[in-house]
Amino acid sequence: MPLNIMKQIHYFYIFDNLFLFYLRVAMNFSDLTTFIAVAEQASFSKAAELLYITQPAVTKRVQMLENNLDCRLFDRVGKRVYLTEAGRTLMPQARHILTCLQDVQRQLRNLSTHVAGPLHLATSHHIGLHRLAPVLRAFRRAYPEVQLNITFDDSEVAHEMVRQGDIELAVVTLNPAGDSVLHYTTTWHDPLRFVSADTQRKSATLVELAEMPCVLPGTSTYTGRIVLETFATHGVDLQPAMSTNFLETIGMLVHVGLGWSVLPESMAGNLQIIEVEGVSIYRTLGCVTNPARALSNAAEAFLSILERHADPM
Repeated sequence: MPLNIMKQIHYFYIFDNLFLFYLRVAMNFSDLTTFIAVAEQASFSKAAELLYITQPAVTKRVQMLENNLDCRLFDRVGKRVYLTEAGRTLMPQARHILTCLQDVQRQLRNLSTHVAGPLHLATSHHIGLHRLAPVLRAFRRAYPEVQLNITFDDSEVAHEMVRQGDIELAVVTLNPAGDSVLHYTTTWHDPLRFVSADTQRKSATLVELAEMPCVLPGTSTYTGRIVLETFATHGVDLQPAMSTNFLETIGMLVHVGLGWSVLPESMAGNLQIIEVEGVSIYRTLGCVTNPARALSNAAEAFLSILERHADPM
């Protein structure tokens, strides 16, 4: 029999028996989780740091998985680790299996109305600082048995984390273009204002602003795209010379006079608001979930409390 066909049969054998193997070990996620961590980090030591276990423990888990699947998953070349052909074939299946098993656990926990256990969510630094505190306070008081695990990252990164199933939900700036895969729930309407340190400039046109120094949100961010599209819609080409993803940093740079910018109205503070006739821009803040994933009781409870803190319709 040709070698390639034998390999294919072997891989089908692996996947046919993988579910049975994990059911036999009582849905223990550790081996698959470790395999994915080593593959993503390309390092046993970095995977150990990520998982908060020792490197020998990582090696043992990978060896157990290789033994049970009867194939080598990694090649070790010096200090680097590379997926073998079998490892590359297993990787997407491992992610899918892990997601399915997590969903089963979540659905079983949801048979009870008790709200407890872990809740993994992500939010942006701005929302965490300026919007989320009362929501978290109310949630903690209502559900003290939930272990909150909060990741602070860019809204765009948080979207991808929800898409991949790494977290249950994210409270972030919503993609103004929408997303056919994810589900959005609008929470806050966030007006954006043109601001400057120049107290003498109270109004301007988009053409005038485009000719002046500016410090804008990164063009890879949803907020940055909203600003650029506003100028483009009015036929004005804007070429920012300086940008950053952190709005608090932008506020500081504007305050010291490096240029005008666009910030949430709540952050305008002592900065001069520049009125632009006929131009009104805003962004939408809210919750992102993945319809393909079953939400835990804790996530459902969090969404309920978040809704109570939403802007009135």
